[in-house]
Amino acid sequence: MADRIVVVDGHTLVPEPTRPGELDWSAMKSLGDLSVHERTAPSMMTPRLDGCTIALTNKGVFDEPLLAKLPSLKYIGVTATGTNIIDLQAARKRNIIVTNAPGYSTNSVAQHVFALLLELSNHVGAHNLAVRPKQGYAGWPGASDWCFTVSPLVELADKTLGIVGLGTIGQRVAQIGAALGMRIAAAHQRSMRETRIEGIEIEWLPTDELFARADVLSLHCPLTDVTKHTVNAIRLAMMKPTAYLINTGRGGLVDEGALANALRDGKIAGAAVDVLSTEPPASSNPLLTAPRCLITPHVAWGSLEARRRLMLIAANNIRAFQMGKPVNVVNP
Repeated sequence: MADRIVVVDGHTLVPEPTRPGELDWSAMKSLGDLSVHERTAPSMMTPRLDGCTIALTNKGVFDEPLLAKLPSLKYIGVTATGTNIIDLQAARKRNIIVTNAPGYSTNSVAQHVFALLLELSNHVGAHNLAVRPKQGYAGWPGASDWCFTVSPLVELADKTLGIVGLGTIGQRVAQIGAALGMRIAAAHQRSMRETRIEGIEIEWLPTDELFARADVLSLHCPLTDVTKHTVNAIRLAMMKPTAYLINTGRGGLVDEGALANALRDGKIAGAAVDVLSTEPPASSNPLLTAPRCLITPHVAWGSLEARRRLMLIAANNIRAFQMGKPVNVVNP
């Protein structure tokens, strides 16, 4: 009998309306009786999942009360790397296998890190707007000289790129930074200190010293009870007033109120984040009104190429489970 497969939030992987060249769900259709729901409210999770053996989720929460109502469920595939939306212990008690999709977004996230950093250092968007005439403003056609700037430009070569979390994405960020001529430093973590990147010298530093030394600090560690608010008022005070902070990891790594205050007080030169502590954020989130703060809406992972890899990994995970040889299991 074919597995009944239910996708609870398909819009995250295949946005609607479908754009030219976009993904579809054909990779999943051969694996069972597939139902794709664009979005599923918490109140609809139980009726939609009732009787299914395989569930796919990106942000839909599978907690103990929900799992208790789904006796047929044997497998949960998270279409992401992080699995904090799943009660892993409760799933293990019910012999429900949970898998994730590691590594699919490495290049896209690393690329976004430098899109953010280059906007902070070169202000491409601001200069693009500045050249265009508009009512009461002459723009470049009315300039007195052959060139002009609206903000200082910063050269990244020979600056220190500090990385907190030198996993797969952190290593790719290090490679790109080194290609730009940056010096690479990383937080001295026991689990990471044996990491080597061919052709790149890594200076391992205690976290506090890394904050003090970095010209650019990029966050790539998982969010845990230990790493929550890794960026806080005390560490922000250690940073150079010329330093930039980049967060494409998890919003909870940053004390957002402390960062907003540091930006307002000029304690650091700028910040750029792709993640916030609550998504979508409340209108009162202090970073929304902080100066010199760039915010993108959690899009670093979402290139078409990354989502194609994610779809392939998710389908292969299901196929391996059906063959009795599950891979990428996060609750062994």
